[in-house]
Order: sequence, then structure tokens, then C-alpha cells
Amino acid sequence: MAEQFRRKTPEELLDSISKLHRGRLKIILGAVSGAGKTYHMLLEGHALKKKGLDVVIGVIGKGENRPKTEEKIGTLETVMPVQWRRGDTTRYDLDLEALFERNPEVVLVDNLAKRNRPGSPNPSRFDDVLDLLHHGISVVTTLNIYELSGAKQIAKKLTGVNVRLEECLPEDTLTRADEVKLLDVPPESILKRIQEGCPDNLYGELFNKGNLAALRELALRFLAGEVSEDLEDYREKQGLIGASGASERILVTAQYHWNGSILIRRGHQIAKRLGGTLNVVCFVPHNRSVSAEEASFKRSMKKLTEKLDGVFEERVLLNEEASAAIVSYAMKKNITRIVMGHSKKSVWEERVKGSVVNKILRHTRNIDIFLVPDRAEVEGERLLPARQNESGLNPFKRLTADEMADEISKIRRGTLKIYIGAAPGVGKTYTMLREANELRKEGLDIVIGLLETHGRKETQEQVGELELIPRKQIPYKNVLLEEMDTEAIITRNPEVVLVDELAHTNVPFSKHLKRFEDVEEILEAGISVISTVNIQHLESLNDSVEQITGVRVRETVPDRVMTLADEIELIDISPVALRQRMREGSIYAPEKVEQSLQNFFKTGNLIALRELALREVADDVDERLESLERSRAMRGPWRKQETIFVCINLGPESERLIRRGFRIAYRLKAKWYVMYVKGPAPFTADQEALLKKAKLLTERLGGIFLLRETKDQKKIVQHIVIQLIDKKATQLIVGHTSRSRVEELWKGRVVQNLLKETRNYDVLVVANPYEESKA
Repeated sequence: MAEQFRRKTPEELLDSISKLHRGRLKIILGAVSGAGKTYHMLLEGHALKKKGLDVVIGVIGKGENRPKTEEKIGTLETVMPVQWRRGDTTRYDLDLEALFERNPEVVLVDNLAKRNRPGSPNPSRFDDVLDLLHHGISVVTTLNIYELSGAKQIAKKLTGVNVRLEECLPEDTLTRADEVKLLDVPPESILKRIQEGCPDNLYGELFNKGNLAALRELALRFLAGEVSEDLEDYREKQGLIGASGASERILVTAQYHWNGSILIRRGHQIAKRLGGTLNVVCFVPHNRSVSAEEASFKRSMKKLTEKLDGVFEERVLLNEEASAAIVSYAMKKNITRIVMGHSKKSVWEERVKGSVVNKILRHTRNIDIFLVPDRAEVEGERLLPARQNESGLNPFKRLTADEMADEISKIRRGTLKIYIGAAPGVGKTYTMLREANELRKEGLDIVIGLLETHGRKETQEQVGELELIPRKQIPYKNVLLEEMDTEAIITRNPEVVLVDELAHTNVPFSKHLKRFEDVEEILEAGISVISTVNIQHLESLNDSVEQITGVRVRETVPDRVMTLADEIELIDISPVALRQRMREGSIYAPEKVEQSLQNFFKTGNLIALRELALREVADDVDERLESLERSRAMRGPWRKQETIFVCINLGPESERLIRRGFRIAYRLKAKWYVMYVKGPAPFTADQEALLKKAKLLTERLGGIFLLRETKDQKKIVQHIVIQLIDKKATQLIVGHTSRSRVEELWKGRVVQNLLKETRNYDVLVVANPYEESKA
């Protein structure tokens, strides 16, 4: 607290003043050439000029087949670059002296990773940009993900292509920028541009669908990592503790024992699949020295952790219990999941002394525990699987009439493209309308089925000459409500229809409850759809969004809708830029601005939601890439199908467990079940409602719901174990009990008894955030 009142030193004052004078740096980041970075840089220049800023072009990439780019230069002034020759190629460098003399507020600089001519004042364009910033001139620039030194080798490993770069930018380039905007473009769009003769590129071998998808995933995850660091810094400055809810941080806690390597490998697999980080910690009592055998295990565990890009630490236990030390470490590192071995204590030992698992869960919130069997797998090391083709159909077998009709309907079905954003106001609808106008120019019959401009002038201006299908008026409680007219759209039968806000709930008495169901009907009619959605509306992310923002989002779409989409594109914007748009009145009405900035649009919320959106789209790209590249085994050998089993108790956390089960099953390409065992007591009306809700949510997310009954309360665990064996489960998910130690002794210990009976399974014990930590 005293830090904020401390007087700055002269050096700190000078540094603060120099930052005020320094220009701002905005980077438009893309996965590969042809993503449209230059075009969007020029759009940014026009937007800044419209706001009254003095904007000039310093240098722009010259290509013969970029008519849209050339057209977009428009009225922007160009400070002529220095022209020089290299062999048969004409090159262009920034004319720094002319720019300093002209002294604009903003300079547009294309291709940041270029080397300058021999004898130039600076060796690279990046150094030129630093000079401009130092002179108080702001810069908007572009670069590709593989032009960063931290990403180049990863890109080569993913694609097998060695891109020989003139200049590899420093690893901290993105960190130096005041704003980074990722231009996310699906491979299909880039391949289409190549067919049209754009872009001009020396690295044609990059341009196949698999490589483009791999580079896109790299760009998404790389920026997500940068955003995660920003979020950590922000939360630390705000005095916030615990996990943010935006990303996974895996902690493996092990002893120097033969199973230590098994735990580390399992933790790494989880971290890899969930896009998380890996920490490994070993606690050693202060009064006992490490034996020669343990020292050998320590060396191998440390070496393995470093090989898997994890962080290894040894901590000395003083007078505290191991459970308390683990909790303290996990809270300090913002851990979301602890990986450890099953308890080796007997039933009576656990009753008298308690288990480490329970002690950890009683003192933490939002930290799950993953228990790994203390044995090798019968079929070998567990590997993360890709979904296998389970049809088993003989390719020479003639299709039945029903199978033929099903295949024809798939061919006839329209395509679905979804623009996704981290929050309202990022520009999803604006971009959707801009694309629609470009498609209309290409001769496609495209109409607006449903548009929500929210009074935003910029969005309304993008409508242009697009045809709008009038909304249907539905009488409800003496008022007329408006809704999308699905029947009119199908009757009009355009090639493409725009449908805004996919997660919208329709007015009562509509044909469908949700707008995404209308979209599915339109697709079945053979009409393609372009739509929009925010990350907080995905059903399985409901709990993460509530943890981040404190808001329970009521309007959601099932994740299967995203899976059905033929194309997903992220509209990225930095929190700083989004809050500025809010202050300018470009998102909500003036009377709502301040309240929104203090609530949902708080900086910390926006950073976390942005990270969530980046990782979610990266996961989607990863899923599609695995399906595309399975024959190349880019992710290693595939294991047999996983089966996830979720046990619920109809408590307040049951829906959260179901959503968690879905997300794990989705990322492991697994079949999954949700099970409830009813005891001898009759259901109350509330329990009936909760059971129905749990069953609907399970089926909505694509799971199988199982209801079993027993007349003996003590046989609940036995029923669960029977089903685990019958369904060939590989992983069990349960919620941590909210009962106190006294309640457990009086009413029973279902979770604890279940853990004792399932020590040969992977078990995820999900923390219960609805209960305060118990001593």
C-alpha cells in the first residue's frame, strides 16, 4: 500500500516523462502473408485520419495483384520511401529524414521485419520504427508470426518449411507494442486469395491447408501467452490472488519415486491438451536427507520436466503439513489443477487423519485435483487421442435409401461462418457487413436476415445497398415483438444470409426457442449463413466467464454449433482500444458508458476474456488440424477412444460438473456419460426439476445421461463402479463434497468412498466454488 505514496526518484521521473513523449506502437499480427494485414493497416490509417489525426504512409508492400490494397490507399498522403535495387528486385526503405521533417502524428509502416539497404543509417526497418517512436511519432505496422525469433523455430517444426528471413525480430517485439491486434484469417480464405492471384510470396510451400492452420494456431496461442502475462501483471498490481479463469496452470506434485515420471508425463499431456503451463514441485522434509536412490529419481524427473518445457522446483518442508505447503504454492502460482497420485492410506487412516486430497480441497477454491493411478497402463503409455473413424463401413457396400438421403442432405446443406469476439463492440457485425458487401460485388445473392446495430453509426454505414428481410411481428401480452422471419428468408432463398447475435433467445411462441435453431433450419434449406457470437455465450465456458466477470450469462449456445461451423474467425481488439471505443460512445449509449467501464468492461475482465477467446479459437483450429493431418501424425501416435464418466449429486455444482465433463471430453475426443444414482428417499419437486435440467444440459452438449436407483444408500458407490466397468471408463469426474467433517461422519462419505474404490482410474476432483473454504 505504501508504494503508491512513495516519491519517484529523478530517474523514474525522467523515464515517465520520456514515455509521455514517446510515440505509440500498434502491431497488426498475422499468421502468414496474404492474411490482409496491409489492407487492415490502411483501414486503421483512414479511421485515425477521420478522427482528425495527421496520418501518412511511410512504406507499403508493393504487389502486382493487390487491387483492394491499392484502392484502399485513397486519400492517405505518402512520404516517398527511398528506392533501391537488389539484383533484379526494386526495394523500398523508410525515408527517416523526410519523415522527421514532415513530423506527422502517425506513420503506417508495412513489413516490420525487413532489412534496410547497405549504408542505411539503421540496419533494419525495426530500428527505423524505434527511432520514429523516440521522436514522438506513432507507428502502425505489420508482421507475420514466423518473423518473431521466439516463434520461427516452432513454425519450422510445425510446417517443415524453413523460412529464410532477412531479419528475425526480437522475441520481446510484441511486448514493446502498446497494442497488438491479431488478424485471424481461416486457411480457406487465404487459399481463395491465392487462387485469385494474391499474395506474391517467396514461400509458396507454406500455402497448403495444414501449414496455414498450424501457423494460425501458433499465432493464436503465441498472442494468448502474451495476453496471459499482461493479465498476470494487471492482477498483481490490483492485489488479486488466485487463478483468473482464462487459462489452465497445471501443477504436478510428486515425491522422488519411480512413479514421479508417470505423474509428470500425465501432467504434461493435460497441460498440452488444455493449452496450459506445467509446474513440477517436490516437497522434502527439512530433517531428512535425500537417499542415493531418491537423488537418481530427482535427476531424471528434473531432466524430464525441462525436456517438456516445464518448471521444476524443490521445496523444503519446515513445520507445515504437505497439504498446506501444496495449497500455499498453488495459490502463489495461480494453479488451476493439481496432478498427484492416489492416496495410499487405508480406510481407517483416512478416517482418523484425513486425506491430503480433502485437506487441499478444503483450503482452496477453483483448484481441481487430478488423481493418477499408481501403476503403468496395460496397453502402454497413455497418449492424447484424436477421434478415430468409427463408422467401420465397407467402402464397397451400397448405401441404403436412408443413408443416401442423409449424404445428399449433407451436400445440399449451406455453409456456416461464425465471427467470434471477446466482448460486445469488438467489430464482429461491422466486419460481417463489410464481407457481405465484398461478396455482393462478386455477384453473390446475399441478404440481411437479422441485424443488431445497437445504434452504432459505423455499423449502420456498412449496410450499404444490402437487402434487408423485414422482421416478423409477434403479438405478446398486448405488445408487438419483433423476431427474425425464418420462413421469409427460406422463401426468398438467397445464396447467403447474415444473422447477427447467434445466442439470442427468441420471443415466446416462436417456432424455435433459440436463434441458432433458426440458423440450423436455414442451413438445412441449402442457404449459407454468416453469423456472430461472443465468447461468453459458449455454453461450456459459462463457469469460466462467471469466474472472470462475476456475471452469469443466461443466453448461451451449445458448443456443437461451433463444431458445425465450416469457418470460424476471431475478431481481435486490445482491451485499451475497446475501452477507448466505449468512451467515444461507439458501443453503448452515453448514459451506460461509465457503468459498463466499471463492471463488465473492466480492464482485467477484457484481458481475461480476450485470452479465453484466443485459446478457444486455437483449440478449434487444433481440432480441425488434427482431423486434417492425422495421416501425418503431427501430434504423435493415437490412443484408443477415451471414455469420460461424470458423477453428479443434484447440488448447485451439478451443471458446472457437466460442463467441465464436456470440455474435457471435447478436448480428448472422448465419449462421455453423466450419471446420477437415486437413493431410497423420494424426490422432492426441486430435485425433480434439477434432474430434468441436468439431463437436458447433458444431451444438449452431446453426452449420455444415466439414471440408476438403489434402495440401499450404502450401495451408491457400488452402482457407480459397476457402470464404470460396463462403459469401459478411462476417467472419472466428481465434485468435491461440500459437507463438513461432522456431516460426512453423520450422513456418509460418498466421494471419499468412491475415491477409495477407483484407485485404478484417472479421477478429477473438481473444487466447489459455491462453498467457502473450510478449516
